Amino acid sequence: MTATTITEGLGRGGHVRPLAALRQTATMAWRSLVSVKHNPLELVDYSITPIMFVFLFTYVFGGQMAGSPREYLQYALAGIIVQNTLFMSMYTAMSLNSDLTKGVFDRLRSLPIARSAPLFGRITADLAKQLWAMLLMIALGTLLGFRITGGVGGFLGATLLLLTFAAAVSWTAVLIGMVAGDVEKVQVYAFTFIFPITFTSSAFAKVDTMPGWLRAWVEVNPVTHLSDAFRGLLLGTPAGRPILWSLVWAAGIAAVFMPLAMRAYRSQDR
Repeated sequence: MTATTITEGLGRGGHVRPLAALRQTATMAWRSLVSVKHNPLELVDYSITPIMFVFLFTYVFGGQMAGSPREYLQYALAGIIVQNTLFMSMYTAMSLNSDLTKGVFDRLRSLPIARSAPLFGRITADLAKQLWAMLLMIALGTLLGFRITGGVGGFLGATLLLLTFAAAVSWTAVLIGMVAGDVEKVQVYAFTFIFPITFTSSAFAKVDTMPGWLRAWVEVNPVTHLSDAFRGLLLGTPAGRPILWSLVWAAGIAAVFMPLAMRAYRSQDR
């Protein structure tokens, strides 16, 4: 981003024009994406870890849960992808927290760009990384025997639904990244929340195999709705209700956490 490009985006009173803000957000997103080239360890988080999840769940639990790894993969791959998506959303929190503590955001705020550009750029880049991980896991699952029986429409619908939910959850990550004192605390908050909510869902086991007291929670768990919706779209099975509830949960999460996250973000300017 050159000085000329920045100043061209300024309107009257020094305010950034909407189209210029979009370009600046795209530039910030690209900055985050190309950082992988300088930090190869990110490839472990976005490539090696998803591959490990698919192999471990398929071959460790497959025979016990469904009689064969391939049959279990047909059920569990959707849940594995959903779990990985939620875990990866916390990378947004860790990256933001790291940028804040290292003064990166202070330097970005000193530029005459939209105040929201660094934040929305980070979220956009992380959604692109989420998409990469999802496609990688589906490709690996296909090699191991998973079959998408819902057609191209089902695949595209599942992808859009997952990214929509990930975008909503990213606001919880932004809030955690802003209020946590350091990266270690971000990790504690993330794992304390994500592990229980993903394993007490239909991501890896069918709801009707669970005791009644647990089933009451599992049936309203947003991870259950998202896993069932994602699975149904990929396999072409009825998924209207889970899709609706997934969208309701996504809207609710965004409605609650986006204002809180933006308030915490703006407070960093003071």
